[in-house]
Amino acid sequence: MTLVSGWGRFPVVDSDVLRPRSFEAVGEAVVAGSVARGNGRAYGDAAIGAVRTIGMTGFDRIRSFDPVTGRIRLEAGVLLADLIDTFGPRGFLPFVVPGTRFVSVGGAIAADVHGKNHHCEGGFGRHVDSILLRTGQGETIEISREQNSDAFFATVGGMGLTGVILEATMRLRPVETGWIRERVISASDLDAAMRALDAGDAATYSVAWIDCAARGQNLGRSLIYLGEHAATGELANGADAFPLGRKPGLSVPIDLPSMTLNRTSIRAFNELYYRMGARRAGSSHVVSLYPYFFPLDAIADWNRIYGRRGFLQHQCVIPQGGARAVLGEILDRVARRGDASFLAVLKKLGQGDGLLSFPLPGYTLALDFPVKGDILNFLDEIDRLVVAAGGRLYLAKDARQSRATFEAGYPALSRFNAIRKALDPDGVIRSKLSQRLFDEV
Repeated sequence: MTLVSGWGRFPVVDSDVLRPRSFEAVGEAVVAGSVARGNGRAYGDAAIGAVRTIGMTGFDRIRSFDPVTGRIRLEAGVLLADLIDTFGPRGFLPFVVPGTRFVSVGGAIAADVHGKNHHCEGGFGRHVDSILLRTGQGETIEISREQNSDAFFATVGGMGLTGVILEATMRLRPVETGWIRERVISASDLDAAMRALDAGDAATYSVAWIDCAARGQNLGRSLIYLGEHAATGELANGADAFPLGRKPGLSVPIDLPSMTLNRTSIRAFNELYYRMGARRAGSSHVVSLYPYFFPLDAIADWNRIYGRRGFLQHQCVIPQGGARAVLGEILDRVARRGDASFLAVLKKLGQGDGLLSFPLPGYTLALDFPVKGDILNFLDEIDRLVVAAGGRLYLAKDARQSRATFEAGYPALSRFNAIRKALDPDGVIRSKLSQRLFDEV
């Protein structure tokens, strides 16, 4: 057995890890208590098998690509970073990317990851045409919106619990350049931030960084970043149409002491970050896609900033109608607590596509917390606010929510469970997350 964790490094659990090299070997690796794992960027326990974890990063081949339509068939272990670096210079990018490019295609489908454009273009699964799935029964089936559609919509956002994703056919976006025309808006408080996001609905990309240390009249002060793909004519003379992706220039070589992130250090960092961003407000700038979409990818092993005990990300979505009051209450409690992350993100979402897809029309707030003290009890309190408002938590980021919180947030759960049972009647596919939230006890 091997000690395995998600990106948050909490929890750390035992699981037998195998790395098969053929689809036949994948079938042999699937035993009771198995689940697939991509590049390990799910934050909690979603990609850790209850007994066995099947590593899929070895399946990284492109099967076919049509440069006219942008349709591509590829194995599930291909990383988004590889897609961007390979097809970006040819004029194509993924339609949807999360906050890191180091996720596998299979993982992106299983989590139905969302990006800064969900409010207008949906999640990752919306741009997937078909999936080759190996079920717990030992069958390999092709699923799509037209063929085995129940299995398709259960697999998109299904956290790997319908089977092992082997291949996918998806569509890439045609682009002229690898640059983003960015406009920065400074918002003095939460109301101004939400108004700016609402006003930016027509933008392809929108996201807000929130100063989660700000209190009082500055509660929720933010920097909003709106973005569009830049055309060739917008680039500076001599600029390459597609900037090269670089390996992280910085790294965190050791687990930092828990005292590194404290009320004083976070407040000082946020004050500096806000002031620097506010200076750029009101005008447009052309920036590389890498810092716009993946700011933390510039720092290798940045999860070590939170120390050896790891961290928890709490990402919720609140329906539009009651979002202002609930988000304000959460941010006020976090600011008074004083140990939240220097990176707090607010975005607007549309309707998700999969049965267990996280997004619903409203606002999503993501906050990081070091694992220490009474943080678990504190997050339980926040969960109650989310549930009361009709919201839910993101399974790809979750490591600790209760079964009651989960069941309250996902009304399509019973339908998902029925489809999962039909695909895997013996319950072979099981993860640590499914043990915690789905499986019979």
